[in-house]
Amino acid sequence: MFDAIPSQLLFLITSVGAVMMAIFVMFVRLRSQKNPVNEKKIIIPPIAMSTGALMFLFEEFRVAPLQILEATAIGILFSTVLIATSKFEARDGAIYLKRSKAFVLILVGLLVLRIILKLLFSNSLDVGELGGMFFILAWAMIIPWRLAMLVQFKKLKRTIVS
Repeated sequence: MFDAIPSQLLFLITSVGAVMMAIFVMFVRLRSQKNPVNEKKIIIPPIAMSTGALMFLFEEFRVAPLQILEATAIGILFSTVLIATSKFEARDGAIYLKRSKAFVLILVGLLVLRIILKLLFSNSLDVGELGGMFFILAWAMIIPWRLAMLVQFKKLKRTIVS
């Protein structure tokens, strides 16, 4: 499927796409901090992202079990940074996500690290396989992060109610 596109061009296109997505995520995240948070806003992103797993129906995106473990381990490791910087605060009877100065730096750092990893592995892995691994990495990063946010949110919500 990707054989007709030169690898350097494909690398450039996917890297530019990743940068654009990162900018979009930063914009959405910074705007969302102005509005109160609820359970739906915490849970919906991983559910919406789960549709991306349909890529694994196609052979070129399938990865070996060891690669699944590697991508999952790295994703969980990355999630710890996001968990550490995602805090809530109660204001005016509602719960808001605290603005973190480090969040933008962390997202940029993760993006740079992703591009470096992609550059390193693009010679030894097929583009589709690499895409599958990055999806698993992102999934393994968002699930623990959002679960931690949900636990933290519910804990703060209980203190507001009581």
